[in-house]
Amino acid sequence: QVQLVESGGGLVQAGDSLRLSCAASGRSFSSDAMGWFRQVPGKEREFVAAISRSGARTSYADSVKGRFTISRDNAKNTVYLQMNSLKPEDTAVYYCAANKVLVTTPSRYDYWGQGTQVTVSS
Repeated sequence: QVQLVESGGGLVQAGDSLRLSCAASGRSFSSDAMGWFRQVPGKEREFVAAISRSGARTSYADSVKGRFTISRDNAKNTVYLQMNSLKPEDTAVYYCAANKVLVTTPSRYDYWGQGTQVTVSS
C-alpha cells in the first residue's frame, strides 16, 4: 500500500511559477515510477509528466514541455513538479500517482493522491 499526498497548489497569475510536491509513504518510494496528471471539469484526466524510479528517464506532455520539470528526491520520498511560465490553460486539479513502470496512461497507475488545485489567472 502506498499513500500519496500532494501539496503546493494555489492561485497565481499567468507567467508565475509553482512547485508541487507529492509525499509518499507506506513502502519504498524508490521502487515506484511516479507521474503527475491533471483534470478540469468536463474533461478526462490527462497526463502531464512522469519519472522513472531512478529519475533517469522522464516524459512530458507536449503542452508542458519546456515549462514543467518533474524530479524526485528518493531520500525524502517525494516527487516534485516545477511549473514555470504558467498559463490559464494549466488551471486544473493536479494529482500524483505511483506505478512500478513509467507509463503515461492514467488507468495504468495503481495509487493516487487526493489532488491539489492549481488556478492560473490572466
